[in-house]
Amino acid sequence: MALLRTARPVDVVSRRRGGRRIDDWRPEDPRFWETTGRRVAYRNLGWSIGTEFLGFVVWQLWSVVAVLLPKAGFTLSTPEIFWLISLPSLVGATLRFPYTFLVARFGGRNWTIVSALLLLIPVIGLAVVVGRPQTPFPVLLIIAGLGGLGGGNFAGSMANITFFFPADRKGWALGLNAAGGNLGAAVAQFVVPLAVTIGTVGAAGMRLPVAGWLWVPLIMIAAFGAWRFMNNLTDARSDFAGSLAAVREPHLWRLALLYVGTFGSFIGFSGVFPKLISDSFPAFSALPIGTASVSLAFLGALVGSLARPYGGRLADRFGGARVTACAFAAMAVGALAIVITLPVGSFAIFLLCFLFVFVATGIGNGATYRMIPAVFTARAGEGAVSVQRKAAAALGLIAAIGAYGGFLVPQLLSLSQQATGSYATAFIGFAGCYLVLMIITLAVYVRGRIEQAADR
Repeated sequence: MALLRTARPVDVVSRRRGGRRIDDWRPEDPRFWETTGRRVAYRNLGWSIGTEFLGFVVWQLWSVVAVLLPKAGFTLSTPEIFWLISLPSLVGATLRFPYTFLVARFGGRNWTIVSALLLLIPVIGLAVVVGRPQTPFPVLLIIAGLGGLGGGNFAGSMANITFFFPADRKGWALGLNAAGGNLGAAVAQFVVPLAVTIGTVGAAGMRLPVAGWLWVPLIMIAAFGAWRFMNNLTDARSDFAGSLAAVREPHLWRLALLYVGTFGSFIGFSGVFPKLISDSFPAFSALPIGTASVSLAFLGALVGSLARPYGGRLADRFGGARVTACAFAAMAVGALAIVITLPVGSFAIFLLCFLFVFVATGIGNGATYRMIPAVFTARAGEGAVSVQRKAAAALGLIAAIGAYGGFLVPQLLSLSQQATGSYATAFIGFAGCYLVLMIITLAVYVRGRIEQAADR
């Protein structure tokens, strides 16, 4: 009877309310979690991953399409191509701020439906403009900017999912949620070149509009699935008061800086990797597979995405600060290895070095994100705003700030290319930044023992 009383409130509330709202949610209660919570949490997580996956697909479409535009008859300079690649990241990062509040206002399920349907705007817009080589660059830039709608999904999704899981499972759950979304970047970079060239002869025969139309039915399925299977949690509030309290916490800004280094590098390198391969090793930019062609650029986003949940799991076991510091050290080594080996002219070495960097960014992503609730728990004090609300707000805010790295990385590479004719200067700068971030992590979060206090 006790078990029935524990399970019944969630099921009854979910069925009776048209909005599928759950009023009784206690993931830290072991009995509640085993009888009811686990099933509901993983169902919401599954559909969250699906919709976030499509958000990343849309966010990264222009990283592929921009490189293909000159072959399709568009006249664009190298800086213009870099702007088409980087602007979606700038817009997506900015949209993550309101997306976090909109989840609290409308509910996680409701906003997932809306944010999924909003993805129809950039994909249809892309399908229309890329089939017309006479399209002016400002129009291309506006449509590319709309791709940032996909980048906004991440903050709301992560802030929502964190409420569904108990503390000892948050790292793995957040890692899975983020990795499933991050995989969208890899899938876009693999599928789009294949889809637009299959059955064609030569670059002139590319069907670039397919890069947009391809995703319309999947977006509709994701919106329906969120409507049918997800829930709104009454207690899931990442509201203005929680965000204001989080902003006043100095560690929010330190953690945001670390996240710029990890996630910002991942999304920035993911977006620019097809362009770097095209510029440095043009013979490998499009590998033929029958009548179609693919780019190996998708491997970077793929390994980085797959590494992310393991970063969360390692953080659960060894501490997010230690894992993050190791990730920054590996990223610095990888960036310097790219600089050293690039003059060799070996695509295999270039690819391996970059994949090493991507794996390090993925592990760093998961570990840094796991640090956020731990740090805010350790810093908990008396006040009107709960620790959980403050941590949820911080998750969204830090995710937003970190995404600006997706704009900075391509722009810095573009400036390096214009100023020196090489990308080496930018990579040396990246390596230096990673070492500084490693030192900050060690000094504040390892030696400072903040995270260890949270564990206790």
